[in-house]
Amino acid sequence: MKSVLIIDDDSDFRSVLGIFLKQQGWQIIEAPDGEVGLRLAREHRPAAILCDLLMPRTNGFQVCAALRSDSTLRHTLILAISGKGFPTTRQSAFEAGADEFLHKPVNPEELVAMLEGMTGSGKAVETTSRVQAATMPVSVRFWGVRGSIPTPGPSTAKYGGNTSCVELRADGELIILDSGTGIRPLGQALAAEFKGQPLDLTILITHTHWDHVQGFPFFKPAYDARNRIRILGYEGAREGLANVFTGQMESPYFPIGLSELPSHIVIEELKDLEFAIGKVKVRAAFMNHPGVCMGYRLFTSAGSIAYLPDNEPFYRRGAPTKLVTKDQATDFARAEDRKMVEFIQDADVLILDAQYDNDEYKSHSGWGHGCVDDAVALAIQAGVKRLFLFHHDPNHTDDKITSMVESARKLAAEKKGKLVVEAACEGERCELK
Repeated sequence: MKSVLIIDDDSDFRSVLGIFLKQQGWQIIEAPDGEVGLRLAREHRPAAILCDLLMPRTNGFQVCAALRSDSTLRHTLILAISGKGFPTTRQSAFEAGADEFLHKPVNPEELVAMLEGMTGSGKAVETTSRVQAATMPVSVRFWGVRGSIPTPGPSTAKYGGNTSCVELRADGELIILDSGTGIRPLGQALAAEFKGQPLDLTILITHTHWDHVQGFPFFKPAYDARNRIRILGYEGAREGLANVFTGQMESPYFPIGLSELPSHIVIEELKDLEFAIGKVKVRAAFMNHPGVCMGYRLFTSAGSIAYLPDNEPFYRRGAPTKLVTKDQATDFARAEDRKMVEFIQDADVLILDAQYDNDEYKSHSGWGHGCVDDAVALAIQAGVKRLFLFHHDPNHTDDKITSMVESARKLAAEKKGKLVVEAACEGERCELK
């Protein structure tokens, strides 16, 4: 028999709800405050916990946070309950660790349906979006491929003018790489595809330069209370990840604040360079780009994808100061570039910064972006199977990008390898088999 712990200082609420749940086959455990509730949770390890947010002796927010920090209870289903239905109350509950929020008075039938639908061996089951994604082949789809600034117009219609955003569907997960302006059409497509079903999404941010975050305020799933959005990234050089996403939606820049969005949004700053998103294992590495910028390697059941949208090879740079010799600078650069080769070694798909052609790069050295020649050389050296040239320069027309692809393919052919080279193109989908 599944057990549920009801933590609430209202004895009448506990009694009425407990009787109803017992009739539905649940074993009931009751606690009159958060302190007792934490003790009983650790003692009984229930399948689910219903927790009032405003209680004496350890409030519900503190209870949620304590449960999530306990390795034996962090996956227990937590339903936060409150008579205060303010958006900030709901958002704070989610940020503390709650899985769902219910407003008092609680509808018992709705509660039972939620408990039955979300519990299974003590963990929340997959949402509809995860179930549907699990039945689909592992795939990458481009929604924004441009660097620096959006460039709409007839000269960019073929490859697209939106800034960085790539969708990955793998092993039951919907993962979004960066939230440039391409996330707007992605959000519209997701809303149409899932037709009101709850979405469970993870947005992985490489860095917080404007062209990688500017589209989020226009992401349609963020405006649906049924959706859960987890934003992951690393702390910036000056501002934390949460401050960046909050700041760009403050007045006078945007009419709606981040805290006013009805979806369940959790922003998490990563500390480790290896982590997991469901069954997808992820490795991160620091890129050679101004500020704190990461590249990601995602390992799926069908192969791995390396996403390096902003990176400049080290070997192209001269000695950074007069305090080191040219040989010392060269040795350092070669060592750093070897790390990059090891990071992407044998990747099935490499999405790589190739903003400039070789001539353009000569006047852009030190800007933190790469050129086509270097992209091809790196991919071949690392044994990559498929290379997508990415972060197209805002001044490059479709014709220019096409010529860069042709040049890249010629370079790859000269090496007599099997590397497939393409330019990232909005709407294009790449399946891994």
